[in-house]
Amino acid sequence: MSSAQDVVYDIIFAGGGASACITAGRLAAADPTLKILIVEAGPHTHELHTHIQPGRFFGNLTLPGETFTFHKSQPSEALLGRSALVPSGRAVGGGSSVNFVVYTRAAASDYDDWETKYGNKGWSSKHIIPLLKKAETFQPGSTNSTHGSSGPIKVSYAPDLINVAENFLEVAASFDKERTATDDTNAFFECETYGRWARYIDGETGRRSDTAHHYIYNQAQNTNLTVLDRHRVVRVIFEGKRAVGIEYVSDLVGRNGGITVPITARASRLVVVSAGAFGSPAILERSGIGAKSVLEKNSVQQIVDLPGVGENYMDHNVIFLPFIATEDADTLDQLFRGSPEEIEPYAQQWLKDGKGLMSHNGIDCGVKMRPNAKELASMSPEFDQRWKTYFAPAPDKPVMLYLPFVAYAGVNPAVPRGKYFTIAYFSGYPVSVGKVHITSGSNPYAKSDFHAGFLDDAADLVILRWAYKKSRELARRMKYFAGDLVIGHPKFKDGSSAAPKQSDAPAALSAPEIVYTKDDDDAIDRYHRENVETTWHSIGTCAMKPREKGGVVDERLNVYGVEGLKVADCSITPDNVGANTYNTAIAIGEKAAVIIAEDLGIKGVTAA
Repeated sequence: MSSAQDVVYDIIFAGGGASACITAGRLAAADPTLKILIVEAGPHTHELHTHIQPGRFFGNLTLPGETFTFHKSQPSEALLGRSALVPSGRAVGGGSSVNFVVYTRAAASDYDDWETKYGNKGWSSKHIIPLLKKAETFQPGSTNSTHGSSGPIKVSYAPDLINVAENFLEVAASFDKERTATDDTNAFFECETYGRWARYIDGETGRRSDTAHHYIYNQAQNTNLTVLDRHRVVRVIFEGKRAVGIEYVSDLVGRNGGITVPITARASRLVVVSAGAFGSPAILERSGIGAKSVLEKNSVQQIVDLPGVGENYMDHNVIFLPFIATEDADTLDQLFRGSPEEIEPYAQQWLKDGKGLMSHNGIDCGVKMRPNAKELASMSPEFDQRWKTYFAPAPDKPVMLYLPFVAYAGVNPAVPRGKYFTIAYFSGYPVSVGKVHITSGSNPYAKSDFHAGFLDDAADLVILRWAYKKSRELARRMKYFAGDLVIGHPKFKDGSSAAPKQSDAPAALSAPEIVYTKDDDDAIDRYHRENVETTWHSIGTCAMKPREKGGVVDERLNVYGVEGLKVADCSITPDNVGANTYNTAIAIGEKAAVIIAEDLGIKGVTAA
């Protein structure tokens, strides 16, 4: 293709993340005559081993590269003056090409809320579950009707190297008598159950199951479907109030500080902004859609007054609590922290048969959990209102999710090479929200005015305190436990009986639980303020709500006040989801394809 500006497209996607690949791919497959352009700032991932080999995800995140954009928040009092650093996927396929490939699905009530609380008809669980079934092949088979059997996205359980997960579930069954075990922790309608957690990995080939390969790259024969990588969208072009195209620049030049020359591409039927929770509101604001105060500050002429743009930023608050593992534990530490020479045998095994450590993500079980009456009392008064108004009426919503991750998940160079496991825990629905806005009306590389909002509300802090205690009790009873990695735990006062121990034997199942004093609780709270981080689940900044309640798009994904412009990615979520957000991105991508096909009269895109 000589240039995207030489062609008038039917539909242009401003951003090529997980949802965009699904929507564009469905539409292109239904009508190959449609001229569709996807403009993505990041690179292609087609058949690159750094992406399709699941075990590479940790190295991609920790090593310098171009597949992430790192967003630094303003310093926060709630984080003791610290700034949060939030990566977002920056590649064709977005987060689906770089994430931890963890398969968790939101509670049914999450989607029901989108319809009943926010008035978005057609977005309840009865509408969304069929779309998610359509998207997946759940390779283990299913004992319920919520999983798919013929969709493009493959889901599997790890077949081997899971002894830590097996022991975690054994200990949970004996130690935690209040909760049960299940063969499916992701059936939408319940929580409070321990079980295996599946992965977005093809169980037959060992490949990552991302949206780029399964919706876009498999249509290489379609010359009307164009993906322009390494180009960043600056703004949407309008004629009056109708979107008619986009302006974009070379990311290879702009990202390295060069002077970029704007390029335009025209769309005859529709522009879809799909650049994620950071990119989508920024494109809208640079296009003249947003709050008057933000636009004036950045010398952008306002087209529509939508003060909700960039507001309602949501994430989950995560901690990776580390423990020393015994030598016989199956861990990914060698893969994550090894030299290229040490990693190569695992890569070769994967190439041979799709097996071995390179086919793993290190997360094979977990639990979605709610506090009992005693624990609720310990979280009072900070959590009282949130529990009564949000969680008590919705028993399928987990307050906290936690799981064993079989590796050291940090990057502290003071931690020696060895075997570790981590208990990762995160709050399912933090009260705190943030915001992200532009600081330049023309430069798409200017840093964002970003407030993450982490722990601004004290209700979120007491959730993490409860989660720390729960996680530690189960971890220290596991037979693969060889001690606490003290450097990764709270700093308790000298003489505290709650202090972690660098070398220790597993506690008996019947051993009494650790007793924490007020000083200990204060130490835990400080630890969370100093260490809580993103779960890479950024959503909500172009919320699908009524306009008068801060909404940016309606239930048909139309941006309020203009024509020919939709938003279709996780930025449209009006409220949080108690799960990793890839599954929600799939739902939005499939739903957007149905809506756009209906709006434009495209046949062959069904709702199930």
